[in-house]
Amino acid sequence: MDEPLRLVAESEPPAAALAKTASFEGFVTDSQTRLFGSLCLMTGSRHEAEEIAQEAYIRVLERWDHVQHLDDPTGYLFVTALNVFRKRLRRAGIALRRSIGMTPSHDAFGAVDDRAVVLDALAQLPLDQRSALVVTALLGYTSEEAGRMLGVQSSTIRARATRARTALRELIGEER
Repeated sequence: MDEPLRLVAESEPPAAALAKTASFEGFVTDSQTRLFGSLCLMTGSRHEAEEIAQEAYIRVLERWDHVQHLDDPTGYLFVTALNVFRKRLRRAGIALRRSIGMTPSHDAFGAVDDRAVVLDALAQLPLDQRSALVVTALLGYTSEEAGRMLGVQSSTIRARATRARTALRELIGEER
């Protein structure tokens, strides 16, 4: 940011515009070192300080007809730069809050409630259906292994587990 801000016009501007541009360029030359240094200290980032300074100068240029007649145009520039910085911080905070809010949080109480509902529904099942479902779904055994453990055919285990799942859906109130 060693060079002052240069305005480029496609056609030759009138004399009043040249005077305006020249006075703004002098203002930029006089204030850029202090502004940039202050913004570097505030932001901790040279690149962010450059972006904020550029945006602040653009805002001041848009209002230069008014700003150049102020008692302290440099003060106006610094206030503008601080406002730009605060706006960036607010936007970053909002984005952070939104991204944090999107991540699902672990609901320990909800998990306890869900577990209680499932255990209550399991307790209402007939013993043969409950044992078939627990051995196959919860313990992870195949229907053949569960049949050997419970002393019934594997097809009987599959039928009992299917009936148990259907009954659980009705008891818990979940749809397929």
